[in-house]
Amino acid sequence: MIENYSDLEQVSMEPETAPKNTFRELLSEAVKTLLLALILYFAISAVTDRVRVENISMQPTLYEGELLVVNKLAYRFGEPHRGDIIVFHHNSQPPEDYIKRVIGLPGDTINIQNGQVSINDRVIEEPYISAEAAYQGSWQVPDGMLFVLGDNRNRSSDSHVWGFVPQQEVVGRAVLIYWPLNSVRILSHDDIVQAYP
Repeated sequence: MIENYSDLEQVSMEPETAPKNTFRELLSEAVKTLLLALILYFAISAVTDRVRVENISMQPTLYEGELLVVNKLAYRFGEPHRGDIIVFHHNSQPPEDYIKRVIGLPGDTINIQNGQVSINDRVIEEPYISAEAAYQGSWQVPDGMLFVLGDNRNRSSDSHVWGFVPQQEVVGRAVLIYWPLNSVRILSHDDIVQAYP
């Protein structure tokens, strides 16, 4: 008979917990992660678009094959500026998205003479073009429209050929080149803004 209970080893009498269903937890976490990824994808897609440059009309600013981020909200909360690089729906057959630089805003008079572009009789500096335009003409930009040109002036189908871009057809403003990595940079409209304050 044992009288000294202190000599007895204390044995835990807690019931053993059943092993958790790890497969169910793993599946639940995978579903949550997938849902979060989908929400983020659609949220990012509502604000931005990703486009690929398909031709040479914007050289030397943009080169064929480069991938861009386009801010789709740029003109919901603001107005286009001269020098912005925009993506817009063009009514070609089949319909395509084009990328060009905004030169003229509603009410502007655009003149191209002797290779120089003037806005409302003021010649602008354009360090971003590949060569001066070999064509000439004059355009008055109507309300709700934009006058756009490619930086590769003599190899670009743009407003000097087919007219103005309705503002409601603008997808957004190109803000960033993200591929290839050696071309990564933010796209700015400062050059033309400085030339035309």
